[in-house]
Amino acid sequence: MAEKTMNRVRERYQKEVVPALMKKFGYTSVMQCPKMVKIVINTGLGDIKDNAKSVQTTANEIKMISGQQPVLVKARKSVANFKLREGMNVGIKVTLREDRMYEFYDKFVSIGLPRVRDFRGVSDKSFDGRGNFAMGLKEQLIFPEITYDQVEKIRGMDVCIVTTAKTDEEARELLRLMGMPFKK
Repeated sequence: MAEKTMNRVRERYQKEVVPALMKKFGYTSVMQCPKMVKIVINTGLGDIKDNAKSVQTTANEIKMISGQQPVLVKARKSVANFKLREGMNVGIKVTLREDRMYEFYDKFVSIGLPRVRDFRGVSDKSFDGRGNFAMGLKEQLIFPEITYDQVEKIRGMDVCIVTTAKTDEEARELLRLMGMPFKK
């Protein structure tokens, strides 16, 4: 049986981040330290009425980025102004946990974010008050798996990082120690 190697982000969390968080916030147990629970990536399909093939192409792009098959999100209500019927496909999402979550986070922070145009850092005000972080990306081209020539339409996506932190300050420190490039 092949020995499983630990992801470098998870290893960094256990060896550097946990001791630093325990020292800063005065935790008495390792179990009190906040940690990442899941990362949810979702994208909307606004042009689905015009181009039905776009669902499959977008799903394939999200699958290449995340390494996991995405799920179609259906409309819960009909909205006449948007020509939307209940049950129509309106988006695609994927929830990453454990190893895939750490692999995506590593790729996102070390490769994806530096490739964003005019990148000066991530806003540290994007927390929801309960220790979760959400940010939007304008294009999927920042990920190395996507080839520019095969993209039919540039789409944005939301990346939500869910943590066990009780406050935004704890979550901000957790993500900062794990390499998230916040604005100065």
